[in-house]
Amino acid sequence: MDKERFEQLTSLFDTISALERKMANEWNSRNHLGFSKSHVLILELLATEGPKRPSFIADKLKITTGGVTVLTSKLIKGGYIERTQNELDKRAAQISITDAGLEVLEQSRTHIRQLIDDLFGMLSDEEIRTLQQIFMKCL
Repeated sequence: MDKERFEQLTSLFDTISALERKMANEWNSRNHLGFSKSHVLILELLATEGPKRPSFIADKLKITTGGVTVLTSKLIKGGYIERTQNELDKRAAQISITDAGLEVLEQSRTHIRQLIDDLFGMLSDEEIRTLQQIFMKCL
């Protein structure tokens, strides 16, 4: 790889990192609900797929079961999810979303839509498709 190409790719990496920081900072500064992205992902998963075991959530979100315990404890304490026994296997706990969790999830979805529009709304449909193709190619 020649020096100019290397410098361009290094600059691109720095830009991607800065964008990621900007997204995180915007999320944190606008987040009146007090939930992390991972909290919202858990609520979304439970709302779309129904009650799940902590190990399933950990696998799906690519975190440890200990991480799931930490994240879910805040959601349980707030009444947004509940831990119940699996009806088929009483030894296995499962986690399900509550009505309050569904309400806060809808608020989060609105928050996320606004954040994405503010950060990326200036892009054309073609630019979005191009970025998506580039990032998928890199993956």
